[in-house]
Amino acid sequence: MVSPAENPRFDILGIGNAIVDVVAPVHEAFLSRHDMHKGAMALIDAETAERLYADMPAGQESSGGSAGNTCAVAAQLGARVAYLGKVADDQLGQVFRHDITAAGVHFPSAPLAGGAPTARCLIMVTPDGQRTMNTFLGACVTFGEADVDAALVAQAAVTYLEGYLFDPPSAQAAFRAAAAAAHAAGRQVALSLSDAFCVDRHRAAFRDLVEGHVDILFANEAEICSLYECSDWREAAAWARRDVALAALTRSEAGSVVVRGGDTVEVAAVPTSVVDTTGAGDAYAAGFLAALTAGLPLDQCGRLGSIAAAEVISHYGARPQRDLRQEMARLAAQG
Repeated sequence: MVSPAENPRFDILGIGNAIVDVVAPVHEAFLSRHDMHKGAMALIDAETAERLYADMPAGQESSGGSAGNTCAVAAQLGARVAYLGKVADDQLGQVFRHDITAAGVHFPSAPLAGGAPTARCLIMVTPDGQRTMNTFLGACVTFGEADVDAALVAQAAVTYLEGYLFDPPSAQAAFRAAAAAAHAAGRQVALSLSDAFCVDRHRAAFRDLVEGHVDILFANEAEICSLYECSDWREAAAWARRDVALAALTRSEAGSVVVRGGDTVEVAAVPTSVVDTTGAGDAYAAGFLAALTAGLPLDQCGRLGSIAAAEVISHYGARPQRDLRQEMARLAAQG
């Protein structure tokens, strides 16, 4: 079981940067022209956001942010999902709210009145499928402890925290408040490390959060190695095994490794044609948590995560384009 507490209203509550995603295909020359580091996420100001947006080719726009994507995909898999994040009371904020609600996600957060506009992430996808992200955080940085609905946290089997939100001190306080509320209600806390550069900026604070407040950890090889300052992901995995009850470590085409106590489960990647890697880790976490909260064994949790990730990277955008509920039902029947 995910938690000793009974009858959660939601399977997953995500907390993260409420961002409108703009995804567009570009050539390598576009990255060079704008001095971007391929595959990285950079924080940009409002002026840069406007300039890049004007220079981008036509793309897809939707509610996003890492945890937002995870929540939307999990809802598509049949999980009961809620989300907390800050948008402004503007047009993009209305777009975000409508889109994530239409995906089946409960989104009760009040908009920011005045101040910064709604955040947006400009995602450049090169022909090899790699995504380079430029993010204007806008209203996101105002999310703080007062925005954590403790009653809602207590109603969710797992509260899922997005590492990208960890930059502002107010968000770090919000994470700890959410974790405290979850554990007080007998629920679990999951964290996605999100980005190795983000971990580099706040390693000590992340270590403290992981060691003292997190039950389930999601990371790729670069992120877990950054957290534990190891060059070998296996050594980093051994540290994670000691720090958290459960860790799911993704390894791109090598699949994923799930560790819990003395158990190690290796999960193969699902073969697919890579078009756009945007949201791969988000979709994996969605599949994994949807299966976990449904009571499925770890190998099937990893399998559903891999299926969701493979579907997402086979096309542009971070949401599945085909119905994955049958995959969930098939695994549930096997489990």
